[in-house]
Amino acid sequence: MTEKRFYEQGFETGNGREERSGRRSPRKGGGFLEFMVILLVAFALVFGFVKPFVLEAFRVPSESMVPTLEVGDRFLANKFVYRFWEPERGNIIVFRSVEGGDEDLVKRIVAVAGDEVAVENGVLRVNGVTQNEPYTNKGFPDDGSFFGPMRVPEGEVFAMGDNRANSRDSRFFGPVPIENIEGEAFASFWPLSRIGIL
Repeated sequence: MTEKRFYEQGFETGNGREERSGRRSPRKGGGFLEFMVILLVAFALVFGFVKPFVLEAFRVPSESMVPTLEVGDRFLANKFVYRFWEPERGNIIVFRSVEGGDEDLVKRIVAVAGDEVAVENGVLRVNGVTQNEPYTNKGFPDDGSFFGPMRVPEGEVFAMGDNRANSRDSRFFGPVPIENIEGEAFASFWPLSRIGIL
């Protein structure tokens, strides 16, 4: 018999009286201890499992993703998603720098394996089609820049910052190997005024 049914049906006390209250008597001193145990388990899950395998918080170090992400913004990245799905155009990714060192970079995927990518007078073209990019920095346009065309190799993606005129990205260091990708940025959480889905 479950605990719930036990209380609903009542039970016989030591003095022979039957109690039929559905309410449990509050435990004294157990509430705080229970809260602390739950808190410790939550921390263990977050820092022992969630952070290495599922999600991680990052801080934006530069202006390369303005206006989508400002310097100092903090965001969450899903580290699990690319174990099941291939990266897609439009995804904002965190990846280890391909130029060496331990630096993490955040950029947007604009082309995937097999795509031909080119920039002409600051206009991005993928497979010959001009891309509609409402997220780029209109206040600081990337006028007059040229790149490519080049075809993105298998196992790599082409990533660019949303602040095209002030972003060191795949136009400079080449495509990003998929194994360098640490996760997909999906939500900003700090500062509070900029909380939102990316």
